[in-house]
Amino acid sequence: MAKYLLAYRGGGMPDSPEEGAKVMAAWGAWFGQLGAAVADPGNPIGKAKTINADGSLAGDGHSSLSGYSVISADSLDAAIALAKGCPVLSGGATIEVCETFEAM
Repeated sequence: MAKYLLAYRGGGMPDSPEEGAKVMAAWGAWFGQLGAAVADPGNPIGKAKTINADGSLAGDGHSSLSGYSVISADSLDAAIALAKGCPVLSGGATIEVCETFEAM
């Protein structure tokens, strides 16, 4: 079974503590549905900089990513099917589903 990176882009933060609690409950329910397929629930993305090949830094402290998770699935299509239930989509975000592989 392969691992897939779910890279979240966009979306927004909840407007109130009550809305935040609803969002967290939705994430908990989704992770519960995925069960053992959750390899790493991930986290939101904070401040960021890009390191260029010459060692210089670029960027304004923001990333185009808003968060990530890692799941296990039998195929890219299966990972996509699992990702379609992610609560981040209801907040206007998109998800890039990327197969990973062992390199070392």
